[in-house]
Amino acid sequence: MGEVGGRAGQLKSSGLRHGWTTGACATAATKAAYQALLTGAFPDPVVITLPKGQQPGFALAAEELAGGPGAAGVAANASAGPNAQAGPAARRAMAAVVKDAGDDPDVTHGALIRSTVWAGEPGSGVVFRAGPGVGTVTKAGLPLGVGEPAINPVPRQMIRDAVAEVAAEFGGDGDVVVEISVDHGEEIARSTWNPRLGILGGLSILGTTGIVVPYSCSAWIDSIRRGVDVARAAGRTHVAGCTGSTSEKVAVAVHGLPEDALLDMGDFAGAVLKYLKRHPVPRLTIAGGFAKLSKLAAGHLDLHSARSQVDKGYLAGLARTGGAGPELADAVAAANTALEAIQLCRAAGVPLGDLVAEAARATALGVLVGSPVAVDVICIDRAGTIVGRAEPAGPEQA
Repeated sequence: MGEVGGRAGQLKSSGLRHGWTTGACATAATKAAYQALLTGAFPDPVVITLPKGQQPGFALAAEELAGGPGAAGVAANASAGPNAQAGPAARRAMAAVVKDAGDDPDVTHGALIRSTVWAGEPGSGVVFRAGPGVGTVTKAGLPLGVGEPAINPVPRQMIRDAVAEVAAEFGGDGDVVVEISVDHGEEIARSTWNPRLGILGGLSILGTTGIVVPYSCSAWIDSIRRGVDVARAAGRTHVAGCTGSTSEKVAVAVHGLPEDALLDMGDFAGAVLKYLKRHPVPRLTIAGGFAKLSKLAAGHLDLHSARSQVDKGYLAGLARTGGAGPELADAVAAANTALEAIQLCRAAGVPLGDLVAEAARATALGVLVGSPVAVDVICIDRAGTIVGRAEPAGPEQA
């Protein structure tokens, strides 16, 4: 067949244009701002390195250098310690990037993402702040502590890496305050789940790869079918349908699958299952985040947040079957997020992750009934830790 499989092959076959996450845009803006703080000049375009090694360039939409007499003064002040940033003349640099979500109908497409950088306390490293339009965490159950700016762990690491790169090249100490803001972010956030999750004041800065893959259209479903076709043509007997890049890494680590056996199903679990029913492969691994797979467990085949939600009452019922008492079951039902629910159960020794994996497998086998495809399921948390497994079972066990 000669076609490329895996995520890259699916994107190519879909004809869709990828975009950049808010985390990638914030990283690019931070790198440009910190370089200007040290040298007095903004790089434009600014090139960053994404988690998988890609090096895209970003044009700056806005830039501002304030509080210093010039490049020399800025560079000197950047490592001058806390007294240098006191008062209205504090030297700081701001750079901004417009988010391009490609062909994905993302509510943040076109948003202006700003990073303002100034000298931090000696030895502080990178300190993150939420500027206007970026939310603050107010409830437990998220991958960030209460009171933290809603800048997720992978974007934080990308920004730290960019700061370290600039510091090494231009003689900085890397001790900086990074304030990320999004123009009109609080208004945009009303169209997201942030307010319900207790992220108040604006958007979250997100992304695990830096790249937005456009899922939300029929072209992506067609690309899933082409991915199955490529795997079958290559003689693969085991494929993995993954909800994202982190679960894809876990599937590869657990099963050692080659790239052309990986199906980037995103939210479209039903598309994978229905096509495999007509074009079977002997073994399917479904790998994904606990929250998304809890939706599959509850019978949803479209896992997008706009079309299905985590049913914490359903999770509480599963927890009860796993030995949870009334108090724990009530806590699961009242949890802020699926992540909080799984954390509560793991602390109590209740195997909620395994129960969700088994129920997700049952949903998948129900779709595949009559087709010779065995299914196993891997549930992970946001860090990629396996929190639930269901061993392979065939349709006759559905």
